[in-house]
Amino acid sequence: MTEQLMDRQHPMATDASLSVLRGASLAGPATPGVLARYEEWVRTSPEAPAVIDGQHRWTYAELDEAADAVAKTLADRVRPGDLVGVCLDRSAALVVTAVALARLGAVYLPLGPRPGERRISAVAEDIGVVCLIGDPAVLTHRQDGYAQVELPLSLEGVNAATCVVAAFAPVAPGARTAPPEALYAVLTSGSTGRPKAVAVAEPALAALLDWYRAETSLAPGDRQSLLIGVAFDPHLLELWGGLTSGAALIPAPDEVRWDPAALTGWWRDAEVTVAVSATPMVEPLLDRPWPQDLKIRHLVVGGDRMRRRPGPDVTATVHNAYGPAEATVVTTTHAMRPTDPDVAVDAAPPIGTPIAGATVAVTDADGTVLPRGADGELRVGGHCLALGYLDPELTARRFTAPPAQLPDLDRMYRTGDRVRMLADGRLEFLGRLDDQVKISGVRIEPAEVEAAFEQHDHVRSAVVTAPRDTEGRARLVAYVLAAPGTTPAADELIAAVRAWLPEQAVPSTVRFVDAFPLDANGKVDRPALLQQAGQAPARAAEAALPGDATADERLVLASVRDLLGRPETTLDDNFTDAGGTSILAARLLEVLERETQVRLRAPELLRQPDLRAIAAVLDRRRTTARTPGS
Repeated sequence: MTEQLMDRQHPMATDASLSVLRGASLAGPATPGVLARYEEWVRTSPEAPAVIDGQHRWTYAELDEAADAVAKTLADRVRPGDLVGVCLDRSAALVVTAVALARLGAVYLPLGPRPGERRISAVAEDIGVVCLIGDPAVLTHRQDGYAQVELPLSLEGVNAATCVVAAFAPVAPGARTAPPEALYAVLTSGSTGRPKAVAVAEPALAALLDWYRAETSLAPGDRQSLLIGVAFDPHLLELWGGLTSGAALIPAPDEVRWDPAALTGWWRDAEVTVAVSATPMVEPLLDRPWPQDLKIRHLVVGGDRMRRRPGPDVTATVHNAYGPAEATVVTTTHAMRPTDPDVAVDAAPPIGTPIAGATVAVTDADGTVLPRGADGELRVGGHCLALGYLDPELTARRFTAPPAQLPDLDRMYRTGDRVRMLADGRLEFLGRLDDQVKISGVRIEPAEVEAAFEQHDHVRSAVVTAPRDTEGRARLVAYVLAAPGTTPAADELIAAVRAWLPEQAVPSTVRFVDAFPLDANGKVDRPALLQQAGQAPARAAEAALPGDATADERLVLASVRDLLGRPETTLDDNFTDAGGTSILAARLLEVLERETQVRLRAPELLRQPDLRAIAAVLDRRRTTARTPGS
């Protein structure tokens, strides 16, 4: 079966001169659906581990028994096609809930463990959610006064909730519902600030899982990470990829998602063999020596533009994956192995070629297919396409008729991404079409400016934003992550990019960062950068280090000022309010450990009211470490 699938992975060109490429055909015997394939493993390997969470283990038989119990509890209120919002973290409870909803024929809508009351309210007003499943302390007050049923879910594991209920409420008048054939729906960002929901049918996910199993050889005995944030659709690839392969799912503790050193340690301790991760989490690992004692064979990376290739010391095959939620998680991939002839090339890798069942085309704004080598919009069609948005008008705008060269397709999705197809069919990602801004009447593509900075040997990566002043005029601000061991100057970089860019595209400001802020899905949080760029400093001049501060207070304050690029920060400031993020907290932990040999944990740092309190925790830990017999 694996060999047959592997033979179907090679892309097929239609016209070698045009930017059109088909993934391998899915023709052949029909494979079982997602739920049916999972149930095969329940029958044939009931005692095999399905979820391993630290010391807690659930076999396939135990998982299935728990899913049946949840399905029976919900059966009187949840019908096939009903949307169910799931507010759980990576855990056995999440896995059981996903299986139970699939068994009921309900539509799984992952919202993340703490989606926030405003987001839940927006979902409830716009989308016909029959119930929410989660910790009652997290669910919105909108559910107060409505029926709540406690679910028989396991409360064990690193991310487990203290209690899980199904909270029911009447569907809001006019709320949109899912198509009857939908298996799941996910929220995507909307330009209006309201969430958009896209629905995906079981055959589309099944086709993706066929590719995933063939590409990674995932099988019984493997350990598949459950690492991606639950509101982000790649977690469905992890979850169902493991369950439909007879592998064990390994939920990750939250802190490893923001600390690259902790992530590799967790991979090692949990003996993960196949993993999925967000690009910004993996790229810092590629700047360090790759741990040679990891068992990971395949690492699928996506969610943001990958700016460098793995080096020859990376023992895993790294797949640079691209795919919008509207095309079921993954559309194209480029596999990189330590034996590749271009392994030493320090350049951004392509996003590759389409997976089996997907067709890609590069077109102009009118939908005409462009010749290879030309920049244009990426359109996607084939078995991978979602059913569409819950909003029919939005579906009609984004899922359009195919180009004349692809008459066998009934529709294609307009991604809004700017790409280029090379002569060999591989795609290069160039940026978003809608990221373009006007500076002095000239249209500027931020990705082009970022690429100019990244030509410099002392720049690892760059992100460019375009904040507007009170009169609506935009200016470019570049955030630069320096290459390891270098300290470039802003003036030096601006002088260098002038050789690549028109004058209007040269940023007025360069700010150096130790890491980029990430959103809940692990992508670079561009709105956060834009907000930072548009804010005037709270204090005009750098505040001196207080003379009466302790040594630990001076260390913490100086480190935070350096990490945040805010010299005006004081000991009375809260780390998060001052601009600190989870990933910057991980960097601060590294700095403090290097200077004091004391390793604080991220929760210890993030829950402190101000920097003075962080220094107090550090001081207590150092005192304890010096106490004999402690």
